[in-house]
Amino acid sequence: MRPSDVLERKRALIREVTARHNATNPRVFGSVARGEDRSDSDLDILVDALPGSSLMTLGGLQSALEDLAEGVPVHLVTTSEIPQKHRGRILAEALPI
Repeated sequence: MRPSDVLERKRALIREVTARHNATNPRVFGSVARGEDRSDSDLDILVDALPGSSLMTLGGLQSALEDLAEGVPVHLVTTSEIPQKHRGRILAEALPI
């Protein structure tokens, strides 16, 4: 199954789960955002962690997203974690979920 298929079916649930885990503005980036994903691709999700977020809440979000993704690997990144050398590209290609 391609990550883009999961995204289309679970878009609303991804937004709900993100909000429940003290994060906002979920976006997809990488191969899914570029329309290049394959069945062996992961689902790259970028979120803004809200004040008070912790590793526990973000770990819970990662786990919840993996549960929704039906076996597709999920790569969760917060805006503050983007490496500087990739920041411009990731922010430019990120699409709202």
